[in-house]
Formats: sequence, C-alpha cells, structure tokens
Amino acid sequence: MGSNLGEVAIVGAGIGGLTLALELERRGVACRVFEATASIGATGVGINLLPHASKELAALGVLSELEAVAVATDQAVFFNRFGQHVYSEPLGRFAGYDHPQLSIHRGDLQAVLLRAVEERLVPVRTGTRCSRVRPVPGAVAMQLELADGSTEEVTAAVAVGCDGVHSTLRRQLHPGEGPPKYSGYNMWRGVTRWEPILSGAGMIRAGWLTRGKLVIYPIRHDPDGDGRQLVNWVAEIAGPIRAERDWNRAGSVEDFIAAFADWHFDWLDVPAFLRGTDLVLEYPMVDQDPLSFWGRGRITLLGDAAHPMVPRGSNGAGQAILDARHLADELAARGTTPEALRSYEKQRIAATARVVLANRTMPPDAILGEVYERTGDRPFARIEDVISHEELAAITERYKEIAGYSRRLLEAEGGGSPRDGTAISTRPSGGRTEQMG
Repeated sequence: MGSNLGEVAIVGAGIGGLTLALELERRGVACRVFEATASIGATGVGINLLPHASKELAALGVLSELEAVAVATDQAVFFNRFGQHVYSEPLGRFAGYDHPQLSIHRGDLQAVLLRAVEERLVPVRTGTRCSRVRPVPGAVAMQLELADGSTEEVTAAVAVGCDGVHSTLRRQLHPGEGPPKYSGYNMWRGVTRWEPILSGAGMIRAGWLTRGKLVIYPIRHDPDGDGRQLVNWVAEIAGPIRAERDWNRAGSVEDFIAAFADWHFDWLDVPAFLRGTDLVLEYPMVDQDPLSFWGRGRITLLGDAAHPMVPRGSNGAGQAILDARHLADELAARGTTPEALRSYEKQRIAATARVVLANRTMPPDAILGEVYERTGDRPFARIEDVISHEELAAITERYKEIAGYSRRLLEAEGGGSPRDGTAISTRPSGGRTEQMG
C-alpha cells in the first residue's frame, strides 16, 4: 500500500482536477493527480472561459499562456433564424472587466494546465483508474486499476473526485441516483476552418431550440497560416433523445443539417459552414438534479462530478475552476481534514445548484426564446417593437448574477471591475457589429 497521508489525492486530470492541483501547489498543500486514460491528449472542441474563471487562472500564472492560444472574445451577438439582429453586448475586457473572456480549444486549455502541473509538481499518474475509495483511520485508501491489469492501493489524507460526468466517486456516494435528466434537446458540436465571421472574435447565437439553434465562436486564430480561424459551432434541436451521454460520441452533419438548410445570411452561409467541419460530436443535453451532499468523511467531489449541468451559458468549466479555488482555500486554512471538505461543500453546493437550474430554464440565450415566442417565429420589422433593449439586457444580467460573473459581484471580490475606455457597440451597423474606440 502506497502511503501519502499528508497528500490530497485528485481523481481525474481534467480542467477541474488540474486547476485544483495548481491551486494547492500555490498554497503549499501536497497533492497527486491520478488519471484513468493512458495519455492526456488534445481532445474535444471549444470551450469558453468567462471573466471569473480567467481571473482565477491569472492568479495561477497561466493566463498569458492561455491568451497566446485562445481568442479574446469581444462580444455576444444574437440573431433569429432569419438572420435578423436581436441584441449585442460586449464581453470580457471589452465590457470593462479586468480579465478577458477566452474562447479556446478544450485540448489547448488542458495542455496549458497539464504543463504547469508537471513543471511545478510531479507528473500526473496516467493509466490509473480509481475504482473505489474507502475510509481508513485518519485517511482514505484508493483502489487503483492500472493499465497492465494489476491493482494498487494508495492512501491519502483526502480524495477529491474530479472525474467528470461518469464519476466513480459520485456513483459510490450516490449509488441510487439514476440516469441523467434529458432536457428535450440534442446537441451536435464541431469545428470548421473558416474566414473570420463578423468581428472575428464574437460569440454568435442564432435561432431557437424548437426549430434549431446555433452557437458559433472562433477558438484559434490562423491555424493553417492562411488567415482563416478554427471556429467552434454547436447545433441544438428539440427532439427525442438520440444517444447516451458521451462527450466523444461521433455524429454526422446529415443528422441535423435540414434544420439549417435555408440559413443563408449576408454574414454567413450556414449550411456551407457546417458541411466544412473537421469533425462532428453528438451529445444529449442532459444534467443531474443538484445533490444534497457532495461527500462524506474525507471524500468530496468537484466540477462535473459534483454538479453536471446542461452545457449552456459557457459556465461548466468556470464553476469547476471556482470549486478548485474554494477547496484549496479550505484545505490550506483547515488542513487536509473532513472539516475542510465540509466547509468547501457548504460554500459551493447551493451556488452551483443555482447555475444548474438556471442553465435549464434561463441561460443567456433565453433572449432568443423570448423573441421566438413574442414574434411567433416570424421576421420582425424592428426588434424594438418586439422587446426593449433594457429587457434583453436584464435577461443576460440575471444569468451573470446567478453564475457569479456580474460586474457587481467581481467588484465586491476586488477584481474584474469595469474601467472607462474602449467598448463595443451594442448595436450593429449595416447588419454587422462594429468595434468602437
């Protein structure tokens, strides 16, 4: 039995687990990371880091490296399915926050975090699947299944399940939880190499779930040296559930392209864009009901293992990053004790439950649902005749408050306060959104 009685055992080397390792190293708390896969590769597609998440990553000293491989998102732009502009608002530093909103390939984000962990700590132990954790006097014992088929038991002061939506530790703590809850919508994701769209740094949301909704944002500049971008897209459509929850399940453009066949706008030929994709991944829009507790004794959960949410609002990774900071604070202040884990849970369980529930019913793109309902899914002459600019702004602000990245909340924490200076117009000119300043 390997003995590491003073260490934190982190189960999973995803975004949450790697961030936790860096947060603990910063505070002088010993830890090791155990990852089930044999190698950690650049898998997945795009992800967004909101200002409250990039603020935490800046404190860990990795923000500049992330900015070098990401796109600094400048604006959110909303359209109906007829290509008519509904609403725009600046994002990140362009909205006056001290920290950016970054659109980045998930693999690039994970690679930056992994490199920092292995430079500052010890290499992640890959090919070590945690199958069970049991209490032992003053510690926990983790049963590890190794890549060669053998097993090993390792002890640690506490164990943190950062092992995602299929978390072994979550199933151990909540064996009767049942399957995920389906929202009524399927999602397809992919990346396309394309000329810059609109400002070349915006997050575009168009349409609505009932007929088909599309989210588009660039995640790399000039990947091939020809001036194009690597552009992430997400298509969401109402219908019966098609597949089980698996982030890496392959899909096909033909499964959903009909919903977007007539989306030919002056700012994008959507069918051509979608057919130009490098890959397609299919995922049901599912989550789990918030848990009544995350852990017992010397075990707790973090990130998707603790609060899997419908992937809307660009906030899943952000909440995992916030979890990591709060847990590291408690472990540094209270020691590697059950009391530290319970204090962390008390701080985060209600806050993340609010985000889970908001993502079901009131994410930022609820704007598009409101317009869809008020217009009866028809073109409008003037958006102001449908809904006021103030009402639209209030919808997005409510989500920011719940998710923890409104200006007011970040100012209260001493970071991310708005500054005078350049901004982005919230209204487009000639059908395109202009940068101001």
